[in-house]
Amino acid sequence: MAEDLVVSRSLVIRGAELSERFSRSSGPGGQGVNTADTRVELLWDAAGTALPDHVRRRVLDRLADRLVDGSVVVVASEHRTQLANRRAARERLAALVREAAAPPPAARRATRPTRGSQRRRLDAKKRRGDVKRGRSGDWS
Repeated sequence: MAEDLVVSRSLVIRGAELSERFSRSSGPGGQGVNTADTRVELLWDAAGTALPDHVRRRVLDRLADRLVDGSVVVVASEHRTQLANRRAARERLAALVREAAAPPPAARRATRPTRGSQRRRLDAKKRRGDVKRGRSGDWS
C-alpha cells in the first residue's frame, strides 16, 4: 500500500513518506499466530514531511509526546489479516494527523452574566440556605 494517505480534502501524506513493519501478533489464534506476520507498525516521519510549514509546526507541537526521533508510530494488531491491520493503521494515522492539524478553536469572548441569571443564582442559594437552616432543630 504505497498509495497516498488522504487525511482531509486539503491534506495528503505522500505514500513515500510512510513505511510499514510487520511482526507476529500476540494473543490467541492457534497455529496461525505463530506463522503469520499480521501486526503492522506504520511509521510517518512528521519532522521531514512535505506538509506546509505552519501545519507541520502545529502537528509537531500537538504530537510531541508521541514522536520517536521525529516519527509517529501507529500499531494495529486487532484484525486477523495483515491487509485489515494495514487499513486500520492507516485510518488511525489519518485520524491522528487530522486532529493534530486542525486549527485551534476561536478564543472565547468573555461576557457578563445577565441580571436574570444572577437573580436565579442568588434565589437558589437562598433556598438552599433555608433548607439547611431548617435542619438545625431550632424550631423557634
